Amino acid sequence: MEEEKKDPTVCPETEEGKTAEKCEKKKTVKKLQEELDAVKAESEENKRKWYAVTAEYENYRRRTQNQASQRYAEGRNDVLASLFPIGDNLERALSSCMDENTKQGVDMVLKAYKKVLEGEGIEEIDPVGQPFDASVAEAIMAMPAENGEESGIVKQVYVKGYKKGDKVLRYAQVIVTQ
Repeated sequence: MEEEKKDPTVCPETEEGKTAEKCEKKKTVKKLQEELDAVKAESEENKRKWYAVTAEYENYRRRTQNQASQRYAEGRNDVLASLFPIGDNLERALSSCMDENTKQGVDMVLKAYKKVLEGEGIEEIDPVGQPFDASVAEAIMAMPAENGEESGIVKQVYVKGYKKGDKVLRYAQVIVTQ
């Protein structure tokens, strides 16, 4: 005789009703277990999503913080770059002063100006005697090379250039040999 496969959700009828009661309990337990498994799966999914959102927020926070500090540094550089013409004028004033006291006063102000630039990590670009480099200088004029001079060499700086680290804040305007 073939054994029939029994479905656990189908309860056999008995005279006493005890088996039916046990069967109902099994059905209830099975149903509750399925619900519990579904809730556990949903909980794991929510936990995974929470971790992903938390990581995404941390990345966003770091990125915004870096952007803010970068903007701040660029703003400082812009303010300092606006002071460069003042330094140029101080140097012109120093070279044209006739009175020794005035010359000494302008020199003191110029030294203070250079100290501020140095404190900010700003360096002058002085390419005189070096081959022309377009990454730090702008050629405004070319003059014929004299005897023994090579062409493409920076002969004179017309307006000083400045850089902070590798970033050029103002390109030097130079005269180059032809």
